[in-house]
Amino acid sequence: MTDTTDEIAGEISFQGFEDDCRLLGSLLKDVLQREVGSKFMGKLERIRVLSQGACNVRLAGIEDTAQLLEKQLASEMSTMTLDEVLTLSRAFSHYLNLMGIAETHHRLRKTRGVAHLSKSCDDIFNQLIQGGVSQEKLYNTVCNQEVEIVLTAHPTQINRRTLQYKHIRLAHLLDYNDRPDLTFEDRDMLIEDLVREITSIWQTDELRRHKPTPVDEARAGLHIVEQSLWKAVPLYLRRVSNALKKHTGKPLPLTCTPIKFGAWMGGDRDGNPNVTAKVTKDVSLLSRWMAIDLYIREVDHLRFELSMDRCNDRLSRLAQEISEKETAAASDDRHERWSQTKPGLPTYLPPNAAMPPCTEFKNEASTYPRLEVPGTEYKPHGIATDGRRSQKPEAIQETSKIGRNKSTDQLNPNNALPPASPSVKSNAASAAASASFNSTQLQSQRKVFAESQMGRTSFQKLLEPSVALRPTLVPYRVVLGNIKETLMKTRKRLELLLEDLPCEQDSWDYYESPDQFLEPLLLCYESLQSCGSGALADGRLADLIRRVCTFGMNLMKLDLRQESGRHAETIDSITTYLDMGVYSEWDEDKKLDFLTRELKSKRPLVPPTIEVPPDVKEVLDTFRVAAELGSDSLGAYVISMASNASDVLAVELLQKDARLTVSGELSKPCPGGTLRVVPLFETVKDLQAAGPAIRKLLSIEWYRDHVIKNHNAHQEVMVGYSDSGKDAGRFTAAWELYKAQEDVVAACNEFGIKVTLFHGRGGSIGRGGGPTYLAIQSQPPGSVMGTLRSTEQGEMVQAKFGLPQTAVRQLEIYTTAVLLATLRPPQQPREAKWRTIMDDISKVSCQSYRSVVYENPEFITYFNEATPQAELGFLNIGSRPTRRKSSGGIGSLRAIPWVFAWTQTRFVLPAWLGVGAGLKSVCDKGNTEELKAMYKEWPFFQCTVDLIEMILGKADPNIAKHYDEVLVSESRRKIGDDLRNELLSTQKTVLAITGHEKLLKNNKSLRRLIESRLPYLNPINMLQVEILRRLRRDEDNVKLRDTLLISINGIAAGMRNTG
Repeated sequence: MTDTTDEIAGEISFQGFEDDCRLLGSLLKDVLQREVGSKFMGKLERIRVLSQGACNVRLAGIEDTAQLLEKQLASEMSTMTLDEVLTLSRAFSHYLNLMGIAETHHRLRKTRGVAHLSKSCDDIFNQLIQGGVSQEKLYNTVCNQEVEIVLTAHPTQINRRTLQYKHIRLAHLLDYNDRPDLTFEDRDMLIEDLVREITSIWQTDELRRHKPTPVDEARAGLHIVEQSLWKAVPLYLRRVSNALKKHTGKPLPLTCTPIKFGAWMGGDRDGNPNVTAKVTKDVSLLSRWMAIDLYIREVDHLRFELSMDRCNDRLSRLAQEISEKETAAASDDRHERWSQTKPGLPTYLPPNAAMPPCTEFKNEASTYPRLEVPGTEYKPHGIATDGRRSQKPEAIQETSKIGRNKSTDQLNPNNALPPASPSVKSNAASAAASASFNSTQLQSQRKVFAESQMGRTSFQKLLEPSVALRPTLVPYRVVLGNIKETLMKTRKRLELLLEDLPCEQDSWDYYESPDQFLEPLLLCYESLQSCGSGALADGRLADLIRRVCTFGMNLMKLDLRQESGRHAETIDSITTYLDMGVYSEWDEDKKLDFLTRELKSKRPLVPPTIEVPPDVKEVLDTFRVAAELGSDSLGAYVISMASNASDVLAVELLQKDARLTVSGELSKPCPGGTLRVVPLFETVKDLQAAGPAIRKLLSIEWYRDHVIKNHNAHQEVMVGYSDSGKDAGRFTAAWELYKAQEDVVAACNEFGIKVTLFHGRGGSIGRGGGPTYLAIQSQPPGSVMGTLRSTEQGEMVQAKFGLPQTAVRQLEIYTTAVLLATLRPPQQPREAKWRTIMDDISKVSCQSYRSVVYENPEFITYFNEATPQAELGFLNIGSRPTRRKSSGGIGSLRAIPWVFAWTQTRFVLPAWLGVGAGLKSVCDKGNTEELKAMYKEWPFFQCTVDLIEMILGKADPNIAKHYDEVLVSESRRKIGDDLRNELLSTQKTVLAITGHEKLLKNNKSLRRLIESRLPYLNPINMLQVEILRRLRRDEDNVKLRDTLLISINGIAAGMRNTG
């Protein structure tokens, strides 16, 4: 049900896939034989054979026999001990994970073996040129494209990061196994490595024992950059550049980046009280720290590589200036000469220096670098662990490595970046005042001195050639050495800021913006090009320049998100304190008059002495942090549950007020510009009001001038897929989203304002997920004009971007899909009648959906009984609560657990409920042929129906029925019976419209993949039912709860989806 599964299905090569599954399954069986014994393995094999038999006879159409075999399965499971149930759940879960690894591997294998890969830049550029698009138009459109992929921490990534790394290691071993030059000894060693990895996986706890904090979630996002995107981005940009040069004669400009990245991890505070202003600041600084650390590694490589001395005059002059400054600085202090590493001459080789850059993409990925960040034991440069001033210049690097061998899930035990100890200053003062040392202290001081750079002078002389014998310093190495020194000062400054310690560096000692960093790099590039060394310039140096242009100084700019009601509460407190009335009680016109008047004012609105409740203070603190960081570090401010123009102006006012206050305290302008404010329209009601709200907003002169002046006449609007789907059902949500986008685009066009639509898509179909390419190609014409923002959430981040090769493929798909939607927009509905038909379908579909979910008083109880929804909270997969409010209704439940729970039971109800009723009502009026024509000719309708068919192909009413028979009270089982009948009716109606004989007929590869998982997936579902039955009679049984959570992991692996 995930994007990756569906796209794998289109690209997977089944030749060898089943062999790999057999290999991994055989090795898992060998490991289990040793770990659990032959007696249990006999039971496991019997369960597997029974399940395989049930699947086979059902596929053959012998339903009665299949049901008998499944009853036998359930009967045998009910007599198992808890230990046996636990072990069986683990075994099948791990096998499904191994199958998932094999699927991904074979997708990559096929893409490597295809000369002209579908949806690649080369393929789509060629199509457009052949279709009549001029070379100039193609070139300009690609160069001006602005796509931003926003990684979010939505709690749908169920696997621990430790296991994710182990799975990646297995993927690399499968990749190695494909090499044709392996000897028999090589293959024997490979099998041994596979056995070791599988044994390690089996012996590792699958469950998170502690709930992650927002900082933990941010670290996980940074790990994705380090392990994959850092390597993938240069290769992706090379592919774009090579394809452009092939089809237009011009490569991609060096500083052009069609795709960038954003993040919500540490910035999304909507319904999550754990995301505070301090967390946002720390995460932003941590992201900058990580960026600088990665750049230092790259510069080290470049210093080793650029060993030539031929350069142009500009670079020569710069190198000479740097050398003279260093000589002058060194002459001021005799000891300082030895305490500084000469930047012009590397004294050690960087990691993998002997390997050419092209091998990094494959080989370095298997080293699994861990992100080393300042942790709880971290002390800033110059502060020893006992509070004394340290003599060890690199103490910061040593202490930051403490805990590196711990599980990555516990990288920072306190899950926060702690402030410096308040006793540091007093300890340092007392140490300085102490005039005498005992012998132990003296010995300790000597050791510190010996380990310091100053104390190692003699050893340093042995390592480095004498000054007289040193070769002439190479200009590139001099310049790059100076860059590295500045980067290291920048990193140390960030470490001090993370520890809330004073930082008094001159602004020219560190990099504040990407432009400062790019300037000397571009000078090196120009020098190499002008001296006939273009091949060198276009290698690692070009890759670094492209990384700087893509990732900037932050890796990913952090968006802030808060619910509109929190802003209204904040302004309520302000207006009440100022005796101006209660803001939230005013009508919309009065609110707009007040907000506009205050926005035009040059004075702050919030008095510095104001006393407000803690929730309001947190909102004000967030805006203060936003003012301190500015648009150099932060992206957009997203307003969830937006509905009116006043929601946007309220944020603009709070932002303006904070910036005035901070700039007054700093006695200089705030860093960067104001954040762009993005309304997020989520519910059906709000989507219908989106166009009018944007028109009203842009009709306000102050706001329109503000957008033109500060945001380049560009308005961003976000549309939400999750809550709209939970509110009205998937079909109605899809149609309302389509119409809302059309209306928002029209509204912006009326005022001459460019618009970027930000799509808040989830991983599952029920939350707006689906294949990326198909989703973008089915957007309304004119809604994708070279710009797009889209979220990638939870497990989809790892699935799409966890490996460099898959990341490159996804980035290409984003690029080509947006390009096609811009230059060859999808067709409008051919007839006006089609829109009327869609309105009719949507109306009936919504009524049918809401009559079940919201209007049936028994449904919420049925939902809690038939699914593991109540138990999902024990998973510890996210930092935020599962509900926005404490009430127990469906309305307060977040969309993720709503979809997650139904996915576990294989009913997948949120994705199809109401669809069949809506389509059938139109068919009954004699419009079946019209629907068939709409399916063939209208991309949006075709995409919607195809996604519904995909879901129906994955749903299993027999498994859902088993949940009902065992877990649901007899008085409520009729609800399940009616819903299963509705599912079968929906299947028939969809097949009638598509013309397919059976579900997924047009996607046989996907059907084959699904069928291959069933013999292992079905038993886990039946085990989960048995576990839930026992747990609900013994709620305090921790081992039962753990067993349930493992079954949830296994089903998620088999469905390739959570929520």
